[in-house]
Amino acid sequence: MKLSDNAEEILETLWVRAEEEKQASTDVGIAKGEPAIDELCKSGYVKLIKDQISLTEKGKKEGRLIVRRHRLAERLSADILDVKKKLVHPISCRFEHLLHEGLEENICILLGHPKFCPHGKPIPEGECCRKSKENIGKTVSALDRLDVNQKGKIAYIHTKDRDKLQKLMAMGVLPGITINSIQKYPSYVFQIGQSQFAIDKELASSIYVRLSRPETLHKR
Repeated sequence: MKLSDNAEEILETLWVRAEEEKQASTDVGIAKGEPAIDELCKSGYVKLIKDQISLTEKGKKEGRLIVRRHRLAERLSADILDVKKKLVHPISCRFEHLLHEGLEENICILLGHPKFCPHGKPIPEGECCRKSKENIGKTVSALDRLDVNQKGKIAYIHTKDRDKLQKLMAMGVLPGITINSIQKYPSYVFQIGQSQFAIDKELASSIYVRLSRPETLHKR
């Protein structure tokens, strides 16, 4: 059963305090008896002893996911949607509740599995991040390292430059799309669908491709 927005926000706060600030429990204070607190207790996410509230193991797992969604939403707001810095947090607070498993991973892949939110706080890893680590060096390579006529599907884009990311997205460079390396000199030319695009080495090195035939990877 999906938690209410208020319950998710409380769970997020408790996770940050427990896992990052190392507080074993939090004084619930005047919030005791609030519907969101009762909701978390009945769902088994927290335990309440007198005026102290703490996370159960179930609560830690769910809290971690909520924090991950929130910080990915912040990264998306700042890097893609060009939201002003002072609005990133409040907008992301609303947006995180709309993310769900699958969409959350798609955003993470699109952003190149970012490690930190715009405020410098770590983004908890997801399954897609772990799979990406396993694939690097085996079946995933930057476009600039592909041989001519080698193709694969775009795994993710790795750049912190918003303008470059938006430029690539406008060309149709998105995770899951088939891309073919056409030329390497004097510029890098690739094909997506029926369209061909020429880019420089810096942009080519930011496009990571899951190879169709990894054994033909060009070696530097």
